[in-house]
Amino acid sequence: MNIRAFSELRSHVDTAQAYRNEAHVGSAFRESGLRRSDVFITTKCISKTHGYEKTLRAVDISLERLGLGYIDLFLIHDPYKGTELRLQTYRALLDAQRAGKIRTVGVSNFGIRHLEEIRAAGLETPSVNQIELHPFCQQRPIVAYCRQHGILVQAYSPLIRGKLDHPVFIELSSKHNRDPAQILLRWCLQHGFIPLPKSATPARIQSNTELYEFSLDKEDMQRLDALDQGKAGAVTWNPVDAE
Repeated sequence: MNIRAFSELRSHVDTAQAYRNEAHVGSAFRESGLRRSDVFITTKCISKTHGYEKTLRAVDISLERLGLGYIDLFLIHDPYKGTELRLQTYRALLDAQRAGKIRTVGVSNFGIRHLEEIRAAGLETPSVNQIELHPFCQQRPIVAYCRQHGILVQAYSPLIRGKLDHPVFIELSSKHNRDPAQILLRWCLQHGFIPLPKSATPARIQSNTELYEFSLDKEDMQRLDALDQGKAGAVTWNPVDAE
């Protein structure tokens, strides 16, 4: 973990048990000299820890690795393992929240059917659904459901893993005198998504925050919206249709 990059972020750090870097995130936070309130930490439990007791243990393991008193946001990383274990996992996170170990509970890569399971079980609505989201993969039905039910949408891989050479991106970049990454992140913001760009380079991290001195007009947004390829546009695992 780049300490300088961490110090300049002063916002949201997205990690996960599957990334195997929770301990590094915690170490970088302590070395940065930041206050705990300066950084919002998200982590996630992968499907191999699904189930009530396994999830409670997973929360404790993440807390130990991070070395923090609490986790701001804890997500179910994926919807694998079936309905019963998904719901057990979600209940465990809610109980960990009540115990003060987690501030907010959410999900990741959940499709409508997975979100409906939670609602049908009478459980609290997730605060967040983190999904792959960019102009090529817009997940419109899931986004519409989340908006209808007050679920915040976080966009991972908003920069399409660096595939930024599409002519529309280049043209809009030239029009606004911004780089293509800033165009895509601004598109996310204007749709109400929280983009999660990935970078370890301080200059790029800074550039990714410089999004509020320009805006995309209606035509710009329409051109980007028209690039949607549905599921075919995904560049990651995107397991939103898991059984």
